[in-house]
Amino acid sequence: MADTFNYRIDHHGSLVRPAALLAARAADDPAALEKAEAEAVAAAVADQRRLRCTVVTDGDFPREDFRSAVLDGVRGFRRTGEETPDGLPRWVAHSLPEADGPLLADRAGRLAELTAIAPKACLPSPAYLAATTFDPGLAASGGPASARELGEALAEIIHAEIELLVSRGVRLIQLDNPLLLGHVSTDPAAPGALSYEDTLAVEASAVRAAERPEGVRTGLCPGWRAPAEVDTARLRRLYDGVPVDRWVLPYDQGTDAELDLVRALPEDRDVCLGVVDATVPDLEDVDTVMSRIDAAAGLKDIEDMAVAPSRGFAATATRPLLTAEDQRRKLVLVETLARYCWGNEF
Repeated sequence: MADTFNYRIDHHGSLVRPAALLAARAADDPAALEKAEAEAVAAAVADQRRLRCTVVTDGDFPREDFRSAVLDGVRGFRRTGEETPDGLPRWVAHSLPEADGPLLADRAGRLAELTAIAPKACLPSPAYLAATTFDPGLAASGGPASARELGEALAEIIHAEIELLVSRGVRLIQLDNPLLLGHVSTDPAAPGALSYEDTLAVEASAVRAAERPEGVRTGLCPGWRAPAEVDTARLRRLYDGVPVDRWVLPYDQGTDAELDLVRALPEDRDVCLGVVDATVPDLEDVDTVMSRIDAAAGLKDIEDMAVAPSRGFAATATRPLLTAEDQRRKLVLVETLARYCWGNEF
């Protein structure tokens, strides 16, 4: 991809929320919260610029977690009061979703005004939302008839939002589906509410080709940990079936399966390698990480690569995975690794 160098140093959307922002949210004062969010986002953009990130996000500061842009901004979902197996608040679809307006585009437009660095937006993928919010018990009372129907409705909403984000100046748009790598294991995870075939169709619909300005990229993160062993045929179906420009892959454990994820990539796709673990404070050894990157570069042109942390630094607004200082140290390490790989070419 000709201008991958513009996005060499990437990161997932969720950053550790500052204490002042959490306090403003707890105070239940909408005006104070809006002010605190604006200040926190401006400070986060400045921090990302100082850290030499080549894309900037709003850190998910206005949202509870990586799903919230859709779950809070689209009619048809309700919170149950329970938690999912991975500790996130559980939501269910009680009707087919309908968007009342932009999900991220208005905020992303303001983000673009804060810096000349490429703005990035992250959204949950429609297949992920369909798989985790479909409840067959609600079909009789007006809920979606199937997870596929729910996924297709969400795909239309996400596709429209991608086009709107691009029109507002966003240059890198990442969809997140933490369930996808479970599907490409040699011992595949249970498909749950959405089959693998339906998952591929729904994701492809959301990112289907459209006329876009030069330099715009769509990406998909299929999970934060590679399976123990990869089923290459299923993995290639994933890569061939979902026409994103960039795959954002876990690459921080040094396993053969991580390398297999890179090996199967089509030649015309970029890859962003999650080379540092965003869940532990200890810094990785630079030589160890560089040897892993060298191995990937033996399979994929390093000019079509980027580096990033393995995932976001916060599971939810109130559940940071690291401290703000450890987050900063990890991002500095990513920048250092990028310089080892590409010098000053970003």
